[in-house]
Amino acid sequence: MTHDTPLPEEAPTDDDLSAAGGEAAGAPHRRIRSFVLRAGRMGTGQQRALEELGPQYLVPYAAQPLDAVGLFGRDAPLIVEIGFGMGHATAQIAAARRDTDFLGIEVHTPGVGALLKRIGEEGLSNLRIVQHDAVEVLEHMIAPDSLAGVHVFFPDPWHKKKHNKRRLIQPPFVALLASRLKPGGILHCATDWQPYAEQMLEVLGGEPRLRNTAAGYAPRPDYRPLTKFENRGIRLGHGVWDLVFERQTIA
Repeated sequence: MTHDTPLPEEAPTDDDLSAAGGEAAGAPHRRIRSFVLRAGRMGTGQQRALEELGPQYLVPYAAQPLDAVGLFGRDAPLIVEIGFGMGHATAQIAAARRDTDFLGIEVHTPGVGALLKRIGEEGLSNLRIVQHDAVEVLEHMIAPDSLAGVHVFFPDPWHKKKHNKRRLIQPPFVALLASRLKPGGILHCATDWQPYAEQMLEVLGGEPRLRNTAAGYAPRPDYRPLTKFENRGIRLGHGVWDLVFERQTIA
């Protein structure tokens, strides 16, 4: 999940949270959880988009591999975005890269409705959404060695040290992401919280199937637009760190 909207200052209990990553894929019960699943206000346009466009662009979760060619009606590179928030960047990227298919994963209904609205307004036939836990989608719906890319933009940083274990970018989750990328596929993460950026760099650098495309942090690729949240941070003098890693074949 992105942190475009504020989270509670104190983390809720595990029973109040929904799983998104942090422990080994397939770990039984009590997986460390990284986002708050909570109700949000739905605008009229978002609700209408859910009702009218959901049947076409929402992909039901199923514990079986996704047929991307059948879903999109063509054989094209597939990029997964995890936690797209309100979908602003997702829609812009999909609109600019019509030759690539995109699958957005998000649990929060207002964000899903907002992105569906954009899909309808901009005719984004190369974009679909799964409203479900990202770990389960990756484990069961995405085949190994199948993705051209994964985007994880501004996941919640869980600022307090005692909550750092809830951060999405942890070694087991990155191992799962790496396993779903095809050789040459790109994992692109971005954060505006320096301690999290440092952790990301360490974790991504420790995954043997991934190679850093830069000496450290990468320049922002042209395809990733500046978000309203990011622009505000830049005006306030805050930093933003992009990390771009490539899946490599291990001999």
